[in-house]
Amino acid sequence: MIRTQIYLTDEEKKGLAAVSSLKGISQSDLIRQAVDDLLARTGTIDKSSILQDIAGIWEAREDLPDVRELRTGWRERPVR
Repeated sequence: MIRTQIYLTDEEKKGLAAVSSLKGISQSDLIRQAVDDLLARTGTIDKSSILQDIAGIWEAREDLPDVRELRTGWRERPVR
């Protein structure tokens, strides 16, 4: 992480402290969440790198059904 400083109004600082206390997380975490939300909304987050990071995270799970079995019959037309 990179350390940075920002200036907040008194109202912003009080609001941030209140939400931080209410949610039980640090003010820094709240600010990072807000920045992440802004970047996601404006499309400036590289979504392909996120997909690369999460690819295969369920690979070792044994409690999930086989997807190929689930898809069996999907292309068949339903009988009417």
